[in-house]
Amino acid sequence: MEMYGVLLMLTVIVSTATQVEHRDFTFIGCSDTEKEYLIGFDGEEEYHTDFIRKEGVVTVPDFADPYSFAGGIETDLAQIEVCKQNLATDIKVYKPSFEQLDPPDTSIYSKDDVVQDVENTLICHVTGFFPPPVNVSWTKNNQIVTEGMGLSQYRRKSDGTFNIFSTLKFTPKEGDIYSCTVNHKSIQSQPKTKTWEVDVALPSVGPAVFCGVGLTLGLLGVATGTFFLIKGNNCN
Repeated sequence: MEMYGVLLMLTVIVSTATQVEHRDFTFIGCSDTEKEYLIGFDGEEEYHTDFIRKEGVVTVPDFADPYSFAGGIETDLAQIEVCKQNLATDIKVYKPSFEQLDPPDTSIYSKDDVVQDVENTLICHVTGFFPPPVNVSWTKNNQIVTEGMGLSQYRRKSDGTFNIFSTLKFTPKEGDIYSCTVNHKSIQSQPKTKTWEVDVALPSVGPAVFCGVGLTLGLLGVATGTFFLIKGNNCN
């Protein structure tokens, strides 16, 4: 049975002048297959470790003052090893008889308004699950796609569960159907799948037709009035 270890460190800074509370946090998570290292402030990510590329990634917006995190990938890997050792010790000491399992909820939506033949991004939001990991896959018209796919870091929620975002770059074509499938150990039957169909809103022809008919009738009315005006003058 795969177990998941979490170390969450919070630092609360209180301003005595305005009584505004801010929260620094560091999240370290590990299991037999997963590892996460993330630093944030007031619920926003500042830094995470990409263990595949073996590099630290600063995610502070460009408008903020530039800064770095000391230690780098070597320190992050050392923290993960400590997490694994603590996890192994906890398993031996506490001998858990059951594992908490919370199934994920999934939603799928586009990042921007959908315009025909204009590149966009689909977002699959997976939330409320425990423990990590989850497996997310995409299909287009029932065919598995991997090109243009991205996956965020796991984010811990206040209730102890997690969420994650999977993205897929795509170019909308009317009638295409995309699906996001999520698999988690808490799901006993079929994996959860959400579908999304490309529906490009076309300009309505109603107003144009209405204006055209109105203009035609107006011109006919002018012509008719002119005809009777001329006839009346001739009678005089």
